[in-house]
Amino acid sequence: MAETFFQVVVRYTVKSGEVNTVLALLGEMAAATRQEAANVSYDFFQGTEDPENIVILERYTDAAGFAAHREYEHIERIGASQIIPRLASRSIQTFANATDS
Repeated sequence: MAETFFQVVVRYTVKSGEVNTVLALLGEMAAATRQEAANVSYDFFQGTEDPENIVILERYTDAAGFAAHREYEHIERIGASQIIPRLASRSIQTFANATDS
């Protein structure tokens, strides 16, 4: 039977001068999120051509796990209060796996 999971792809464009702060905060966010029961993985990547572009790849056991993630206190404390004000833009896409492997 194929493993199922719920993939989240988040894209940030960080305001000028805020990249190092956002990266440090994402390190905190990653550590907290990886402790969640439904989290499978949480990784973030900085653009090589444009360092103000950051991509976050999050994987949860299912959509309910991602919904639960959004209710944890670190989302408000780190994400909403500290990261989002430092962004020029952000987008969030969600995907259910469609593979048999």
